[in-house]
Amino acid sequence: MTARMICALLLLAGAARAHADPCRVDIESNDAMQFNTRQIVVPAECAEVEINLKHTGHMPAKVMGHDWVLARDADMSAIINGGLAAGFNRGYLPSNDPRVIAATRIVGGGESVTVRFSTAALQPAAHYVFFCTSPGHATVMRGTFQIGVATRVARNP
Repeated sequence: MTARMICALLLLAGAARAHADPCRVDIESNDAMQFNTRQIVVPAECAEVEINLKHTGHMPAKVMGHDWVLARDADMSAIINGGLAAGFNRGYLPSNDPRVIAATRIVGGGESVTVRFSTAALQPAAHYVFFCTSPGHATVMRGTFQIGVATRVARNP
């Protein structure tokens, strides 16, 4: 490759990052029961948010499946307990639970899933969390979700 072509490719890559949609979030999960981030912050201007969950592991959903669920912090425990009663075939989520703001289906290693949801009912000062509802996973697979400005971003080690 010529130096000119390399420069052009670098400029294109930088431009794509500069124009990335702040209302679209990519998050990864793995076979070690981890999300790759502990905080998601989207601008208040986002009328809709798109979350793309990718399971980067290899284990099947029945063994090490993960989902991404958004709820108020105060509702997380009740949703998890209801999900345990619902079981794997119902995605470890209580049916039609109004406390669930958004949720993906459970995915296994190598799979991806997307969920889109409106932010109209979300309040910038409220405490929202995202978590995995597979049994026992939410103890380590969770983080905060904010509408507005981030104070700091925490990543899993």
